[in-house]
Amino acid sequence: MSKATIKERARYWFDNTMARGTAALIGWLALVSLVLIVIASTLTMWLTPDEALQHHGWPGVLWLSLMHALSPGKIAGDTGTAPFLAIMLGASLGGIFIVSILVGVLSAGLRGKIEELRKGRSRVIERGHTVILGWSEQLYTIVSELAKAHASQHGSVIAILADRDKPAMEDAIRARVGDTGRTRVVCRTGRPTEPTDLDLLSLNTARTIVVLSPDKEDPDAHVIKTLLALAKRAGAHPPVVAAISSSRNMAAARLAGGPGVHLVDSDDIAARLIVQSSRQSGVSVVCMDLLNFDGGEIYLRRDPSLAGRSYGQALDAYATATVLGLRTPGGVMLNPPADTAIGTSDEIVVIAQDDSLIRLANGTAPADEEHIVPAKTPAPAPERTLMLGWNGRAAKIIHYLDGYVTPGSMLDVASDHPAAGTGLEGLRNLTVNVKECDATDRYALESLGVGVYQHVIVLSDDRIDPHHADTRTLMTLLQLRDMQATLGEKYSIVSEMHDENNRALAEVTEADDIVISDTVIGLLLAQLAENPHLAEVFGHLFDSAGSEVYPRPVENYVTTGEPVAFRTIVESALRRGETAIGYRLAAKSGEPPHYGVVLNPGRSRPVTFTAGDSVIVLAEN
Repeated sequence: MSKATIKERARYWFDNTMARGTAALIGWLALVSLVLIVIASTLTMWLTPDEALQHHGWPGVLWLSLMHALSPGKIAGDTGTAPFLAIMLGASLGGIFIVSILVGVLSAGLRGKIEELRKGRSRVIERGHTVILGWSEQLYTIVSELAKAHASQHGSVIAILADRDKPAMEDAIRARVGDTGRTRVVCRTGRPTEPTDLDLLSLNTARTIVVLSPDKEDPDAHVIKTLLALAKRAGAHPPVVAAISSSRNMAAARLAGGPGVHLVDSDDIAARLIVQSSRQSGVSVVCMDLLNFDGGEIYLRRDPSLAGRSYGQALDAYATATVLGLRTPGGVMLNPPADTAIGTSDEIVVIAQDDSLIRLANGTAPADEEHIVPAKTPAPAPERTLMLGWNGRAAKIIHYLDGYVTPGSMLDVASDHPAAGTGLEGLRNLTVNVKECDATDRYALESLGVGVYQHVIVLSDDRIDPHHADTRTLMTLLQLRDMQATLGEKYSIVSEMHDENNRALAEVTEADDIVISDTVIGLLLAQLAENPHLAEVFGHLFDSAGSEVYPRPVENYVTTGEPVAFRTIVESALRRGETAIGYRLAAKSGEPPHYGVVLNPGRSRPVTFTAGDSVIVLAEN
């Protein structure tokens, strides 16, 4: 390679100085201006010494040249010889170019600074704030729920870091969430996978960090990389809650995040909720009510005065809260045996309107024995379930369903998905048949003989856009409801949807349960952001291995048509090895936001139940 010439070296040096930005450009303009003024002054002193003396020599000529360079209009008032006027004209013309360039440079520089400020690159100066890393549909649910949870707090802050334009994020939150009350939402533009961008959010002083699974290809890779960035970053950070889309990536996420991260398996939880809702109408509504901050919430409370009592006795311990389990050094137990002793270090798991309202009862009226219905345990019978559609979590749903049903039960899968029926090895209780079917076609649905099934599950097609998939699900629900009305058939329907905005449309179809996975995961993340210790409690609620939520006919517990206090229902459920936490009124099942669900009701307030009402219990099966 030939040696660089002086011209090439000079140009390379000049390019490097120009790359330094607006300040370097202004510096070059100042230098050019100085050269212009010196040249004009020198020519004036040399060619027109008389005019130079009239302006007090060198100082006056320098000032005169400066004024002509900065304000070309000065030449209009000049008098003197032709050479003098020519020199001043040259200085003015040079000044025109210099000032024009200067104005352009300053304008571009200011515009760039304003754009940088709009993008939000300043550090968040807060303490005790909640940090959300990433952007997805779940974010709107989380912000909305945290705003409700902090409604009584002053100075609550949610700081969001995402690879999006700051004004666009703020506009989207205002449009989807609306007024956040006393909670301020602060957005910053940056990549959550970059440790330097994470420093913008003052993680050392934050209360909780929530990592979202982004709406892009291979979202779990971005979550895992964000967890690695948090681990790599110097300094301590608060507890981290992260959502993982696919169960197969949980092991990698645990390794990346370490022991201080609470992981939410979105795929697994959605599958479990769909299965539970398909077997007991109303489960999804109850779970949503437990997860949101509108009504009763789950708290952990330690009361030394309850040490030594049994779990059954503790059910009457609180006047304003409903007991549903214990948290011991060995872990969480929901609906433990009634004779389980409460230890001095144990915490009581309760449902209450607010932790500040929880108080012990002075005494509780006894249960009304005449209203308690004797327990009956019907023999389990084989079931028939129809699954319409197929997606990536369908095989997992079927495996979980296999753990609930009795041997000899049957599941028919009707779908035109090419993967339908795959991944079903190892089933013990279910016999699965796969049929080719377009679930939106009325004639195809009628040919299935839907009336012979007890349960119908409608899954969202993951091959198409989520909004289009929801539209197809709505069409299927409408066809099913019309068939029920026309043919007089009766079966429960649980459907899976993506967009919370479609819930109101789906309610027109009167589907028994509508599972919106993004909303459920968003609610769960909001709960864990407030109290990460609840992760184990919610893990048990969605786990088929322990006690789960069941809405069961009220007539199996107490008499109907007469006023009955909830204390009597609690006693009736206790005799069955269950924990009653609320009820659902059929007459209000179509009224949002609670759809007839009442959790943690007043224990002594009488309620007159009718056929179709349900008691919400925690039970083994």
